[in-house]
Amino acid sequence: MNDLGGNGVRTHRRTRLAAAAAVVLTVPAGLGVRAVVGGDVAKYAGDALYTVLLYALLVLAAPRVRPGRAAVLAAALSWAVELFQLTGLPDAWARHSTLARLVLGSTFNPPDLLWYLVGAACAGLLHRVLRTSRIAAPGGAA
Repeated sequence: MNDLGGNGVRTHRRTRLAAAAAVVLTVPAGLGVRAVVGGDVAKYAGDALYTVLLYALLVLAAPRVRPGRAAVLAAALSWAVELFQLTGLPDAWARHSTLARLVLGSTFNPPDLLWYLVGAACAGLLHRVLRTSRIAAPGGAA
């Protein structure tokens, strides 16, 4: 499909709109799950949702990205942030900045790495299903 054609532009617009909606929904979900549930369930759900947010931001920036590639990139970014916590810098910054704490976390926790993969896999699966349903729809395109 030609990106300059009407269908390609509309498809990318729809993809960006869906990704923006995912960002708007994921941020309060990630913040709210800790307030409502608490404990390990909330912590690990927050980890998975962190990666879902990164995934949505990647699709927003690059609507043509394939689900598998977006999942790998979102998981890799999440892992990079988690591993960066081993330096101690995010912990120091988190003590002075709520934004730094929300974006970078504070301390390394090995189970987080698994939950980032769960978030990436869930986002990738949903993205693939949505793309497939658009292709299957009359006149649809991925």
